[in-house]
Amino acid sequence: MTDILETLATLSVLVFVIGSMFSLGLTLKMQQILDPLRNARMVLLALVVNFILVPVLAYVLALLFNLEESLRIGLILLATAGGAPFLPKLVDVAKGNIAFSVGLMVLLMVVTIPYLPLVLPLLLGDVAVNPWDIAQSLIVMMLIPLAIGLFIKARYEEAALKIQPTFGMASNIALLTLVVLGLVLNFNSMIALVGSLGILAGIIFILVSLILGYLLGGSDPGNRSVMGLGTAQRNISAALVVAAQNFSTDVITYLMVIAIIGLVVLMPAAGELGKRTRTALESN
Repeated sequence: MTDILETLATLSVLVFVIGSMFSLGLTLKMQQILDPLRNARMVLLALVVNFILVPVLAYVLALLFNLEESLRIGLILLATAGGAPFLPKLVDVAKGNIAFSVGLMVLLMVVTIPYLPLVLPLLLGDVAVNPWDIAQSLIVMMLIPLAIGLFIKARYEEAALKIQPTFGMASNIALLTLVVLGLVLNFNSMIALVGSLGILAGIIFILVSLILGYLLGGSDPGNRSVMGLGTAQRNISAALVVAAQNFSTDVITYLMVIAIIGLVVLMPAAGELGKRTRTALESN
């Protein structure tokens, strides 16, 4: 029975990741992605905070709390995976710049594909990781579905509008299934994490990442919220792909726990940022 549930969980990861990327591509046009990225200063700051400061933060927290191997791997894996597909939804709650959030998400996602397999082995030290296996899985499961979705949207817009809700729903169902199966298969492990230093390290990681991104987001409140949320909300899809193919179930369990905590922390934070943005716009 356990083997069947584990197989279903693996299939759920595949459906969620591929479905969400394909669905995302069906909703976007290349112009939407490229326009917000013409601000070279903002792009540079986004890359620095996401791929230098955040990984360093995770590495320091792992050392500071002396995390056990599975927790250390999970935290660093999250830190090296940028470009969360959920970002535009968070930014919508925060009343931020939606166009910038889409461009930033795709930029970070694309950079993650070559970055993660190169940097992850350096940060993990004694943990052996095959860079090409990681890059290959990210390209096949994330970049190619996104590219196919963008192509269909560009060439067959009516068809894209018709099929996008189906794939979006499939992705949501797969995520829900994955959460349920994850709870069933890893319930004892999750309970064991409650009150652990891994949970505390994850919360600090999310909050400090949010602050770092927000402070480097410039003077525009709409862009600041995008940078803050885009830095704090890591790419759980990419992290799950790598974890499922390279690490133990304990790493997957930790990733799922931190992903849930991230949503619990960031949804209210997005609402608060939305109030600040509204106030700033009204004062102008």
